Order: sequence, then C-alpha cells, then structure tokens
Amino acid sequence: MTGLARKLSLWNYFALGFGTMIGTGWVILMDDWLGRGGPLGAMIGFLLGGILLLPIGYVYGQWVRRLPDAAGEAAYTAQVFPPFVSYLTGWMMLLAYFIVCPWEAVALGKLASYIFPQLDAVELYRVAGQPVFLPRLLVGIALTVFLSYLNYRGIRASAVFQNWATSSVLVVFLLLVIISVHGGSAANFKPVFAHSPLVSILLALQIVPYFVTGFESVPKVAEEAHPGFPPGNFFKAIAMALLVGAGFYVLAVGAVSYIAPWQGLLNKRFATAIAFEQGTHSVWLVRLILGISLVALFQVFNGNFVAASRLLFAYGRRGTIAPAFAKLHPVNLTPKVAIFAVAAGTLIGLLLGDSLLVPVTEVGSMAAALGWFAACISFFMVESRTGLRAVAALGMMVSALLILMKLVPAIPGHFTGAEWIALGVWLAIGLLLHRRAKTAA
Repeated sequence: MTGLARKLSLWNYFALGFGTMIGTGWVILMDDWLGRGGPLGAMIGFLLGGILLLPIGYVYGQWVRRLPDAAGEAAYTAQVFPPFVSYLTGWMMLLAYFIVCPWEAVALGKLASYIFPQLDAVELYRVAGQPVFLPRLLVGIALTVFLSYLNYRGIRASAVFQNWATSSVLVVFLLLVIISVHGGSAANFKPVFAHSPLVSILLALQIVPYFVTGFESVPKVAEEAHPGFPPGNFFKAIAMALLVGAGFYVLAVGAVSYIAPWQGLLNKRFATAIAFEQGTHSVWLVRLILGISLVALFQVFNGNFVAASRLLFAYGRRGTIAPAFAKLHPVNLTPKVAIFAVAAGTLIGLLLGDSLLVPVTEVGSMAAALGWFAACISFFMVESRTGLRAVAALGMMVSALLILMKLVPAIPGHFTGAEWIALGVWLAIGLLLHRRAKTAA
C-alpha cells in the first residue's frame, strides 16, 4: 500500500515542533499572561512548565522509536487499553491541535485590524458580545485556503515553509530581547507578581500546556522521515522544541516587562507591541513586531494543520472513523481528505470570531495534558525497566496535575460552563464519527 512521502530531516522536525507551539499568543495575549502571574509569576510558570514536561517529552521520544505511527497517542494507548479508550484519547489530542487552527485564523484578522483599522467594518453579527466583521473573516478564510493548498501540495512544501518561518521568528525575537535589555529598566518589573506568589505561578502554569503543545507533534509525522533518519533524533527534535519554546515564552514575558511598566499593559490589545512602542518610541519596531507576528501565526497554523490532518488520516487508516479520511493524493502523497476536513472545520470555527480566543486556550490546555497522561501511563504499562518506568511515572504525575488544575472547581482558573459545553460538543462529534464508522463496517 502506498505510504506517506518520506522527506523530513532533524531541522524539519524541530521547526515543526517549535512552530506548532510558537504563534501569536506572545503578542496578542501578553496582557492576559501578565494579569495572571505578573512578570515573575508568568516567567516561572512557563519555565516550570518547560522543565516539568521534559519527562513527558522523553516518553514520546521512546514511543516514536518503538512505534512510528501517525496516530500518536491513539496508537500508544491501543497497546494496553481497549479500542474505544484508545480512540477517545486520540480524539482529545486531535482537539489540542485542531482547535489552534481556527484560533490562528481569527487571530490573523485581529492582528490585521490592528495594522489596518478599516478592517473593523461591516459587522455581520455578534458571538458572546464580540462583533464578527466581514473583512476580518475574509482575511482568515484566505489564510486557511492558502495553508490548505500548501499542505495539499506535499509535506516538503510545508516543511520548507516551516523552516523559513521558524528561522525568521527566532532571529527577530533575539533582536527584540537585545533591544529590551539595552533600553529597559528593572523598575518596570515591579510588582513582580500579580497576586500572591503561589496563585500567580499557578494561574500562569495552567495555560502552559496550550502554549507549549507542539513538541509531541513530531511523532505525528514520524512516518515521513527521510530514509536513514536516526531514531534517536526524534527525541532530540522533541527536546529542542520544548526547551527552546519554553525559553522563548520566558524571554518574551521578561522583555515586555523590562521595556515598559507592565501594569499599564493590562487589558490592552497587542500589549507586546505597545510595550516596545512606549519603551523605544519607535514606529518601525512596532511594525517589525507585528510583521514577525504574522510569520509566527503562519508557522503555528501550518504546524498544527499538519499534525491535525495526520491524526485524522491515521484514524481513517485504523478504521475508527470513516476510511475515506485515509485517502492519499496519488502524486503528492498527502492525506487529501483529512486536509480538506481540517480546512472545513477551521472555517466553521472561524465564524465564532474573537469570542473563540481565550476559551480555546483553556480547553486546549486540558486536552493536551490528557493526551500526555495517556501516553505516559501506556508507556509505564509496557516498559519493564525501572528507570524508564520512573520517568513515565513522573510524566503521569505532571500531566495529571495539569488536568486537575482545569477540572477541579476549588482551583482558581478552572473550567467555566462555556468551556464544559465546548468540550462536550467535541466529544459528541467524535462519538458520532466513531459510531458511523462502526455501522458502516
């Protein structure tokens, strides 16, 4: 049977993992991060998140060496759990990737309207009190169509795009950090926490899973490694993406809080750009930030699009949803039906507008942590060596705590009613697709 094209290198995998996690959140949602934790609370939250997730990354590195399957968590849990449990686990992980696609499509319109205010015209309707404007909607649709076509053409085209975008984001970001160090002041950091130290760190840590989801996207395209790719390089790519990504967020919070007083940035759109404008009085620098934000948006949209489409393809191949999702393009060797499905779902989510942004962060965090927990517990059950089981147990503990932080009502920042509804709708869609596949079989 014809398989996926085998084209990817170590740098391609790093660019995919890093690019899947680093989008526009550090520009669009910086005020939310600072409001949660303050400068030090947010920085510690992201730093702790990156370190605590290393055992989980190691488990994924071990899994992908043993089982290079695009189904990822669904394939891992299938080794020890009943098929239905495996399917639900994979379906939840698909949510963590897919939900980023409409998020970024909406974010593009939001970012474009900041540069071109005339885009905030022709209001079509409102969702949860937030207006949906026609020009913004058209911008998001255009990006979705472009990336869908890029993925349809082949994994190589997508990988080249991802490499270019990742390199550009890293170079410009390092420039911003240097400018902040040169022109900022430590006095802008005060107070260092938004609430008490523990609550500040906890509120920041709760959203870390969503913003660092991406390192585990590497196994989703493991079948597309070039011939002769060393299996150990999968974990190298995962660790690089995780550490560089977490470090990126730590430095982003630090740079913004150092260049301008952070409390004046709360409830401000594009707080990162505003901070550098206040600190440097430079219009070109603001334009540079907004420009690189567009590049970052494209890379994270593309990375999550790739991961989501490969998961759908793998589920179709396994027969847990309609086999049509497993169809490959005869020339490009891309999962064409899965790509079209992700594109269609993105366009539907795009219709929700700005009301989608913050709730998506919360639901995506829990979904990612659940997938990590499933991968770790499955590895713990199949592994016999004590040392590796200890690493898996640590990963289980970390991911379980991240899940509980969103589900337990007594913990600040837990799920609201709207987020429970969104989660319920996603599970209902998954159950419907699974039941139809079983009926057809």
